Amino acid sequence: MARRWNHYDLSFEMYLRDRGIPYIAVDETRRALLAQASLKSMDYIVYGARGQNLLVEVKGRKARTSQLSENWVTADDLISLRRWEEVFGKSFRAVMVFAYDVTERTPALQRLATTSSHEAVGEPNLASEPCFTHQGRDYIFHGVWMEDYERQVKVRSSRWETLWAPAAAYREVRFSMEDFLVAPVLSSDTLSGVHAARATVPLPAAAQFHLQAELNE
Repeated sequence: MARRWNHYDLSFEMYLRDRGIPYIAVDETRRALLAQASLKSMDYIVYGARGQNLLVEVKGRKARTSQLSENWVTADDLISLRRWEEVFGKSFRAVMVFAYDVTERTPALQRLATTSSHEAVGEPNLASEPCFTHQGRDYIFHGVWMEDYERQVKVRSSRWETLWAPAAAYREVRFSMEDFLVAPVLSSDTLSGVHAARATVPLPAAAQFHLQAELNE
Protein backbone atom coordinates (compact mmCIF):
# COMPACT_ATOMS: atom_id res chain seq x y z
CA MET A 1 0.00 0.00 0.00
CA ALA A 2 1.19 3.54 -0.73
CA ARG A 3 3.13 5.45 1.91
CA ARG A 4 2.46 9.14 2.37
CA TRP A 5 5.20 11.67 3.08
CA ASN A 6 3.36 14.80 1.96
CA HIS A 7 1.59 16.19 5.02
CA TYR A 8 -1.36 17.44 2.94
CA ASP A 9 -2.01 14.01 1.45
CA LEU A 10 -1.51 12.35 4.81
CA SER A 11 -3.93 14.72 6.51
CA PHE A 12 -6.63 13.90 3.96
CA GLU A 13 -6.01 10.17 4.42
CA MET A 14 -6.27 10.50 8.19
CA TYR A 15 -9.45 12.53 7.67
CA LEU A 16 -10.99 9.69 5.66
CA ARG A 17 -10.03 7.21 8.36
CA ASP A 18 -11.41 9.42 11.11
CA ARG A 19 -14.75 9.72 9.28
CA GLY A 20 -14.90 5.98 8.56
CA ILE A 21 -14.93 6.48 4.79
CA PRO A 22 -13.55 3.52 2.78
CA TYR A 23 -10.73 4.34 0.37
CA ILE A 24 -7.72 2.97 -1.47
CA ALA A 25 -4.44 4.90 -1.34
CA VAL A 26 -2.66 4.85 -4.70
CA ASP A 27 1.12 5.11 -5.03
CA GLU A 28 1.53 8.59 -6.45
CA THR A 29 5.22 8.00 -7.25
CA ARG A 30 4.32 5.45 -9.93
CA ARG A 31 3.07 6.16 -13.42
CA ALA A 32 0.88 3.80 -15.43
CA LEU A 33 1.22 3.10 -19.13
CA LEU A 34 -2.19 3.20 -20.78
CA ALA A 35 -2.60 3.10 -24.56
CA GLN A 36 1.09 4.08 -24.85
CA ALA A 37 0.49 7.17 -22.74
CA SER A 38 2.18 7.63 -19.36
CA LEU A 39 -0.35 8.64 -16.71
CA LYS A 40 0.25 10.15 -13.30
CA SER A 41 -1.55 8.17 -10.61
CA MET A 42 -4.39 9.77 -8.72
CA ASP A 43 -3.92 9.91 -4.94
CA TYR A 44 -7.01 8.08 -3.65
CA ILE A 45 -9.99 6.06 -4.75
CA VAL A 46 -12.76 6.96 -2.32
CA TYR A 47 -16.07 5.17 -1.91
CA GLY A 48 -17.85 8.34 -0.94
CA ALA A 49 -21.22 9.61 0.15
CA ARG A 50 -24.36 9.99 -1.97
CA GLY A 51 -23.57 7.10 -4.29
CA GLN A 52 -20.45 8.76 -5.75
CA ASN A 53 -17.22 6.79 -6.03
CA LEU A 54 -14.39 9.28 -6.33
CA LEU A 55 -11.03 9.45 -8.07
CA VAL A 56 -9.21 11.99 -5.92
CA GLU A 57 -6.23 14.20 -6.69
CA VAL A 58 -5.12 16.05 -3.54
CA LYS A 59 -3.38 19.41 -3.88
CA GLY A 60 -2.00 20.99 -0.72
CA ARG A 61 -2.05 24.76 -0.39
CA LYS A 62 -1.07 27.16 2.37
CA ALA A 63 -3.91 29.48 3.38
CA ARG A 64 -2.65 32.89 2.29
CA THR A 65 -5.96 34.77 2.19
CA SER A 66 -9.30 34.49 3.96
CA GLN A 67 -10.96 33.27 0.74
CA LEU A 68 -8.98 30.01 0.46
CA SER A 69 -8.97 30.34 -3.31
CA GLU A 70 -5.44 29.33 -4.35
CA ASN A 71 -6.07 26.41 -6.71
CA TRP A 72 -3.31 25.96 -9.29
CA VAL A 73 -2.52 22.49 -10.67
CA THR A 74 -0.25 21.09 -13.36
CA ALA A 75 -1.50 20.21 -16.83
CA ASP A 76 -0.32 16.66 -16.10
CA ASP A 77 -2.60 16.50 -13.03
CA LEU A 78 -5.65 17.38 -15.09
CA ILE A 79 -4.88 15.30 -18.19
CA SER A 80 -4.08 12.17 -16.18
CA LEU A 81 -7.13 12.51 -13.93
CA ARG A 82 -9.39 12.89 -16.96
CA ARG A 83 -7.96 9.73 -18.52
CA TRP A 84 -8.41 7.78 -15.28
CA GLU A 85 -12.03 8.83 -15.16
CA GLU A 86 -12.46 7.39 -18.66
CA VAL A 87 -10.78 4.13 -17.62
CA PHE A 88 -12.84 3.67 -14.46
CA GLY A 89 -16.11 4.48 -16.18
CA LYS A 90 -19.38 6.03 -15.13
CA SER A 91 -19.38 4.56 -11.59
CA PHE A 92 -16.47 6.86 -10.68
CA ARG A 93 -16.11 10.64 -10.78
CA ALA A 94 -12.89 12.66 -10.73
CA VAL A 95 -12.49 15.41 -8.15
CA MET A 96 -9.68 17.80 -7.25
CA VAL A 97 -9.38 18.15 -3.47
CA PHE A 98 -7.58 21.25 -2.26
CA ALA A 99 -6.26 20.76 1.26
CA TYR A 100 -5.72 24.17 2.87
CA ASP A 101 -3.38 24.46 5.83
CA VAL A 102 -5.06 27.07 8.03
CA THR A 103 -2.86 26.51 11.10
CA GLU A 104 -0.99 29.81 10.98
CA ARG A 105 -3.93 32.08 10.39
CA THR A 106 -3.29 35.52 9.00
CA PRO A 107 -5.13 38.44 10.65
CA ALA A 108 -7.73 38.18 7.86
CA LEU A 109 -8.27 34.49 8.58
CA GLN A 110 -8.50 35.16 12.31
CA ARG A 111 -11.18 37.80 11.74
CA LEU A 112 -13.10 35.48 9.43
CA ALA A 113 -13.07 32.73 12.05
CA THR A 114 -15.19 34.91 14.32
CA THR A 115 -17.38 36.46 11.61
CA SER A 116 -21.00 35.42 11.21
CA SER A 117 -22.01 33.83 7.90
CA HIS A 118 -24.14 36.76 6.70
CA GLU A 119 -21.20 39.13 7.18
CA ALA A 120 -18.81 36.95 5.18
CA VAL A 121 -20.66 36.82 1.89
CA GLY A 122 -18.89 34.69 -0.69
CA GLU A 123 -16.24 33.51 1.75
CA PRO A 124 -15.96 30.36 3.88
CA ASN A 125 -16.88 30.85 7.50
CA LEU A 126 -14.06 29.21 9.44
CA ALA A 127 -16.16 29.36 12.59
CA SER A 128 -18.75 27.01 11.08
CA GLU A 129 -16.65 25.07 8.56
CA PRO A 130 -14.92 22.28 10.48
CA CYS A 131 -11.15 22.04 10.50
CA PHE A 132 -9.45 18.67 10.70
CA THR A 133 -6.43 18.58 12.98
CA HIS A 134 -3.55 16.20 12.34
CA GLN A 135 -0.13 16.30 13.98
CA GLY A 136 -0.75 19.77 15.34
CA ARG A 137 -1.88 21.33 12.08
CA ASP A 138 -5.39 22.43 10.99
CA TYR A 139 -6.79 21.69 7.54
CA ILE A 140 -9.90 22.52 5.53
CA PHE A 141 -10.73 20.40 2.48
CA HIS A 142 -12.51 21.85 -0.55
CA GLY A 143 -13.43 19.84 -3.62
CA VAL A 144 -14.16 20.76 -7.22
CA TRP A 145 -15.38 18.37 -9.90
CA MET A 146 -12.83 17.94 -12.65
CA GLU A 147 -15.27 18.95 -15.39
CA ASP A 148 -16.25 22.13 -13.51
CA TYR A 149 -12.60 23.00 -12.98
CA GLU A 150 -11.79 22.40 -16.66
CA ARG A 151 -14.49 24.84 -17.73
CA GLN A 152 -12.93 27.62 -15.63
CA VAL A 153 -9.25 26.85 -16.12
CA LYS A 154 -6.68 29.24 -17.54
CA VAL A 155 -2.94 28.98 -18.17
CA ARG A 156 -0.95 30.11 -15.14
CA SER A 157 2.54 29.42 -16.50
CA SER A 158 3.39 28.10 -19.96
CA ARG A 159 6.95 27.40 -18.86
CA TRP A 160 5.95 25.25 -15.90
CA GLU A 161 2.75 23.95 -17.53
CA THR A 162 0.53 25.01 -14.66
CA LEU A 163 -3.14 25.95 -14.73
CA TRP A 164 -5.53 27.77 -12.42
CA ALA A 165 -9.12 28.93 -12.12
CA PRO A 166 -9.76 32.62 -11.32
CA ALA A 167 -10.68 33.03 -7.66
CA ALA A 168 -14.27 34.15 -8.21
CA ALA A 169 -14.98 31.33 -10.70
CA TYR A 170 -13.34 28.78 -8.41
CA ARG A 171 -15.44 29.84 -5.42
CA GLU A 172 -18.60 29.33 -7.49
CA VAL A 173 -17.87 25.65 -8.19
CA ARG A 174 -16.00 24.43 -5.12
CA PHE A 175 -17.69 22.65 -2.23
CA SER A 176 -16.86 21.48 1.27
CA MET A 177 -15.64 17.88 1.32
CA GLU A 178 -17.05 17.59 4.83
CA ASP A 179 -20.53 18.44 3.54
CA PHE A 180 -20.22 16.06 0.62
CA LEU A 181 -18.63 13.05 2.33
CA VAL A 182 -20.21 13.23 5.77
CA ALA A 183 -23.56 15.08 5.51
CA PRO A 184 -26.33 14.16 5.72
CA VAL A 185 -25.65 12.17 8.86
CA LEU A 186 -26.82 8.58 8.50
CA SER A 187 -27.51 6.09 11.25
CA SER A 188 -24.68 3.68 12.01
CA ASP A 189 -26.66 0.75 10.55
CA THR A 190 -27.43 2.59 7.33
CA LEU A 191 -23.87 3.90 7.05
CA SER A 192 -22.44 0.43 7.49
CA GLY A 193 -24.60 -0.94 4.69
CA VAL A 194 -23.70 1.90 2.35
CA HIS A 195 -20.00 1.46 2.97
CA ALA A 196 -20.16 -2.28 2.42
CA ALA A 197 -22.03 -1.86 -0.85
CA ARG A 198 -19.60 0.70 -2.21
CA ALA A 199 -16.57 -1.28 -1.20
CA THR A 200 -17.63 -4.08 -3.56
CA VAL A 201 -17.93 -1.89 -6.68
CA PRO A 202 -15.67 -3.67 -9.21
CA LEU A 203 -12.69 -1.83 -10.63
CA PRO A 204 -12.01 -1.89 -14.38
CA ALA A 205 -9.36 -4.33 -15.57
CA ALA A 206 -6.74 -1.65 -16.27
CA ALA A 207 -7.19 -0.20 -12.80
CA GLN A 208 -7.07 -3.64 -11.15
CA PHE A 209 -3.75 -4.34 -12.86
CA HIS A 210 -2.33 -0.97 -11.81
CA LEU A 211 -3.33 -1.39 -8.15
CA GLN A 212 -2.34 -5.04 -7.94
CA ALA A 213 1.16 -4.20 -9.14
CA GLU A 214 1.51 -1.86 -6.17
CA LEU A 215 0.14 -4.36 -3.66
CA ASN A 216 2.60 -7.04 -4.85
CA GLU A 217 5.63 -4.85 -4.15
